Amino acid sequence: MPSPVHPPATHSPAARATAVRSALPVLLPALFSGVLLALVAVEWGPLISFDRSVAEDLHTSAVRHPAATRTTRVLSDWVWDPWTLRALVAGAVVWLWWQGERLLAVWAAGVMAAGAVVQQVLKALVGRERPHWPDPVDTAHFAAYPSGHAMTAVVGCGLLLWLLARHGRGPGSRAWRVAAVLSALSAAGVGLTRLYLGVHWPSDVLGGWLLGALVLAAGISWYERRAGGRPGPGVRET
Repeated sequence: MPSPVHPPATHSPAARATAVRSALPVLLPALFSGVLLALVAVEWGPLISFDRSVAEDLHTSAVRHPAATRTTRVLSDWVWDPWTLRALVAGAVVWLWWQGERLLAVWAAGVMAAGAVVQQVLKALVGRERPHWPDPVDTAHFAAYPSGHAMTAVVGCGLLLWLLARHGRGPGSRAWRVAAVLSALSAAGVGLTRLYLGVHWPSDVLGGWLLGALVLAAGISWYERRAGGRPGPGVRET
């Protein structure tokens, strides 16, 4: 009798479940950012009302507390500025190139560039106006959605954390835990500073975080498929 035909392993329930789990880091931010983008584009009433309410409360506080506003501007314009984060990633790219990891270096630079392109294209397409105040405490240019500061923070900090883990400084190491705390503070902090300074709506910042997570997850997924998950030089496989 002929032997029974078994379906390919890739079509088994376990394989499908694994594929779904591996795709979730890309699918979830894609879904949420897509929904938020649609709500912003159609100017959904409850979202616009929430944005205005939060922005007005924070702006009132910024006007009343000039010392806190000056500190916030330093954090937003220097410590967590997109170019500061890009410089940190650029340093990692140079180090990777010097270590002979040319593909990884080009990939990391490409992910940062992709994040910048996505944010600028969406700003141009959505064309959302920034908040306008009779007594502004800061200024910003170009369209509001998404927040470039928030998006760059997620992409840049996420890249650096992933590179640390790839080179033997994973979640179990003290270096990674310290970097993770600093990254979380940076991503959250820069979004809050943009709101406090009155140059973004809350949904701009949320959109920046979600789109940053999407670009980062898509980039990592592509690289891990391309490189087969191989660790960096000098890192032992366990």
